[in-house]
Amino acid sequence: MTRPDIDDLAAVARGAVLAGGAELHERYQDGDDEATYGAHDVKAAADEAAEARMLPIVQHAFPDHAVFAEEAGEFAGSEPYRWIIDPLDGTNNFAAGLPTFASSAAVLRDGEPLVAAVHQPATGETYVARRGDGVRYGGEPTTAENDVEIAAATVATIVGRDVPRDPDLTRRAKSIRTSLEEQVKRVVSSWSPTVHSGLFARGRVQGLVQFHPDEEEQAVTELFASAAGGVTRREGPLYVAAVDEPTLATLWEAARPDS
Repeated sequence: MTRPDIDDLAAVARGAVLAGGAELHERYQDGDDEATYGAHDVKAAADEAAEARMLPIVQHAFPDHAVFAEEAGEFAGSEPYRWIIDPLDGTNNFAAGLPTFASSAAVLRDGEPLVAAVHQPATGETYVARRGDGVRYGGEPTTAENDVEIAAATVATIVGRDVPRDPDLTRRAKSIRTSLEEQVKRVVSSWSPTVHSGLFARGRVQGLVQFHPDEEEQAVTELFASAAGGVTRREGPLYVAAVDEPTLATLWEAARPDS
């Protein structure tokens, strides 16, 4: 097995999200709102269309790699690399005409995030993260570092699609949010986790709190947070990232199960 260069992986990931993003941008500009609405989720026609642009790019470049594509499902591979493709993170926002959505792709090696790319079509913003080599925003290095005090901080909460379906998990998620609101200026419920992960990676958001996150966004969020210099803590389904240790301690105390 020839191990692919991390720059090659990053280039393909970036190419895939730009291709998916181009499809989303065109449909968004045309006012495409074709979607199937459920009680807890939305499936837009744009999801499948964007994925159809992204998946061939990855499979052509790395035919032996496993792939999980949100719409098409799992494709087996013979190497220790696995791609996770989310063609439209923020489907609810897209369908409602809100510009907060993105295409994302992540590469895991032996189960650990190695590369991630995110493109926001409405704003033209692109992020690429490499394990051990930081995060680039628009091609330039960026970090989570900032000097915002905890009382003035903005924190994004991220919950997976299973949480609203489970009354106990729903109550716990609401409790986490309420506790966080007592500590920071603003708590944002993220309907596009990769967008807020990018904001964290460039110091615009001071914390991320994940509770039972979906796989499609989890790898991106966690690689962006660590590669951008954030500090993190995990316990089971709860994951917290912050800009520094004091902020992490405060957020963890607010979000932990026995708080």
